[in-house]
Amino acid sequence: MAAKSYDLIVIGAGPGGYVAAIRAAQLGLSVACIEREHLGGICLNWGCIPTKALLRSSEVFHLMHRAKEFGLKADGISYDLDAVVARSRGVAKQLSGGIGHLFKKNKITAIMGEARLAGKGKVAVTTKDGTDELTAKSIIVATGARARELPGLEADGDLVWTYRHALTPKRMPKNLLVIGSGAIGIEFASFYNTLGAKTTVVEVMDRILPVEDAEISAFAKKQFVKQGMTILEKAGVKKLDRRPGKGVTAHIEQGGKITTQEFDTVISAVGIVGNVEGLGLEEAGVKIDRSHVVTDAFCRTGVEGLYAIGDIAGAPWLAHKASHEGVMVAELIAGLHAHPVKPGAIAGCTYCHPQVASVGLTEAKAKEAGFEVRVGRFPFIGNGKAIALGEPEGMVKTVFDAKTGELLGAHMVGAEVTELIQGYVIGRQLETTEEDLMHTVFPHPTLSEMMHESVLDAYGRAIHF
Repeated sequence: MAAKSYDLIVIGAGPGGYVAAIRAAQLGLSVACIEREHLGGICLNWGCIPTKALLRSSEVFHLMHRAKEFGLKADGISYDLDAVVARSRGVAKQLSGGIGHLFKKNKITAIMGEARLAGKGKVAVTTKDGTDELTAKSIIVATGARARELPGLEADGDLVWTYRHALTPKRMPKNLLVIGSGAIGIEFASFYNTLGAKTTVVEVMDRILPVEDAEISAFAKKQFVKQGMTILEKAGVKKLDRRPGKGVTAHIEQGGKITTQEFDTVISAVGIVGNVEGLGLEEAGVKIDRSHVVTDAFCRTGVEGLYAIGDIAGAPWLAHKASHEGVMVAELIAGLHAHPVKPGAIAGCTYCHPQVASVGLTEAKAKEAGFEVRVGRFPFIGNGKAIALGEPEGMVKTVFDAKTGELLGAHMVGAEVTELIQGYVIGRQLETTEEDLMHTVFPHPTLSEMMHESVLDAYGRAIHF
């Protein structure tokens, strides 16, 4: 092993940890990054990236079935689930290997092993060769999170799956129950439903995609139902009777009544819990609240020289939030003037079909916060590019402060909205007003023109609707 003393030790090599390590190395710090499983963490290996690869396969499969609409012919359309999964794993492997290359390029010491805080500025690392002690002036904890498991609904890898099992399925579900309709649940529901599984989604809140704007959730639900999904809202799975080799009987409560339904597969997607165990955090004096480390706006834990970033530091549980926190903390440690990450300027993206993306306040949250709002909407059916693509189902919604013209939030559902949302993210970051957006010339023909029209609509000036 290389020198045992560093300027910075990063525990965890996910999108928070590896980015923090690289930025710190760029700034001239000596860095060690400890990872117990895969470089790239959950995001690259078991989350963001492989799920997008799976969803791309289902999207192409869906389009092949629509060939006739586009004047094309495609007969005997089918899929090979093993090949779909193999492609997804290959994409993840390629990117994970790329992290190793970046570490070498930036002269970062990568250590595969388990880490534990061992006193001020000390980390004990257990590898296959034994336990060693490293020291550093600064330590970043970026250990991420894992799937939450509810009593009685625990995954077994056979009948009941977590996201990991769903990414490497042993079989194609015929009758699938997805518990939870956040990003993870709805993406897997979309993937398996598109490939032909009869899919039921159960959501305990009053609507699916509960963190999204209510209008967007309602629009998405309508599309999912049209695609054949069954959506049960204000419902909960109370019990699962498992019959190995046969299936699962789910006891579902809705409206005070409990009914039973039969499924061959269940995917549990009921949230995440932070990986805080076994790190020596509490012994070091770190405050933990509901499995997440409590930090200030600069990701400081209150213990000198110790920081926590990414999923372990709480919501929003997004890779891009973790990465920016990593950069911020690295710059703070290096003595630069760092800026806290603004939660209200972080976009959320869900890659179901249709896609969902948002940034800032929903209409309801804006009103709750005391704003007088102006709201604009524009439908995909009014956009030439959307019609040409054969994707006329969707909507762009913008929320403005009626008094100042500040863009408070933007919400979208439809084709490629996960790419479009960045325009509004930049607008939020630059504290854009409606006037700036109205005077911006959007290229034609593009889906982005709907973003312009939605702003115009908020002020009664939409042209094409």
